[in-house]
Parts: sequence; C-alpha cells; structure tokens
Amino acid sequence: MPTPRARRRERLRGDEGGITVYTAICTIALLGIIGLAIDGGGKLRATERADAVAMEAARAAGQAIDPASAVTGQGVRVDPDAAQAAAYAYIARAGTKGSVALSADRTQLTVTVTDAYPTKFLSVVGIGSLSVSGHGSARLLHGVTGPQ
Repeated sequence: MPTPRARRRERLRGDEGGITVYTAICTIALLGIIGLAIDGGGKLRATERADAVAMEAARAAGQAIDPASAVTGQGVRVDPDAAQAAAYAYIARAGTKGSVALSADRTQLTVTVTDAYPTKFLSVVGIGSLSVSGHGSARLLHGVTGPQ
C-alpha cells in the first residue's frame, strides 16, 4: 500500500505542464488586448489629426480673398477658385491626401482628408494600416465685411 506522500506525488504528476499552457494562453490574450488598445488609440489620434488638417485647410480657404476688389476698395470678397486652391495647397503641405468640394452656389467649401495609421501590433495578424478620414468646412462669405 502506497504511503500518503507517494499518493500525493502520483496525483501531482498528472498536472505536469498544465500551468505553462495556461500562462502561454493568458500571455497571448493579454498582448492582444494591449495591442488593440495601442493601435485603437493610435487610430483615434490619426483621425483627430485628419480632422484638424481638414478644418485648417477649410480655414485657409476662407482667407483667400479677391485681391482686385480689396485693393480698389470695393470690399473684401472671397475668391472661390483661390479658396479651393488654398485648401488643396494646405492639404499637400500637411503631407496628406484629400478632396475639396465647392457647393453649387459656390459659398460652401467642404474638405475631406484621408490618411492611414500604420499599426504597431495588428501588423502581426496581417493588418498593416488602418485608414482614417477627417472633414472640415467653411462658408465663403461674399460682400463687404467690417464697419462702413
């Protein structure tokens, strides 16, 4: 008849390596969660940057005045074509891609910026980048501004 000590040893031999498998699974799951948090936060920051670039491009477009009417004293007017060109120039200087659209009445300019966030952890599973987009708009006011 085996001693109590021998019985305990026999009972423990069936669990050899069980903790190692559990630890490996938990470690992989934890790294996955950390990776999603880091890449998710990175995508959020990239989206905020795309929004900021789009809004600043729209703001730059709103400052594109018609110099002929301003110099002759006829008033400060926004030139829609120059505004569109200014928005495209700002997008290019920011190192992103985007589109600029004028409304049919040429008083509203909408900027859409597209960019990509290169992932750090998700690239392990084949997701190398996440696309982001930002939007901004400006109303192009025509007419005399300021006191008269």
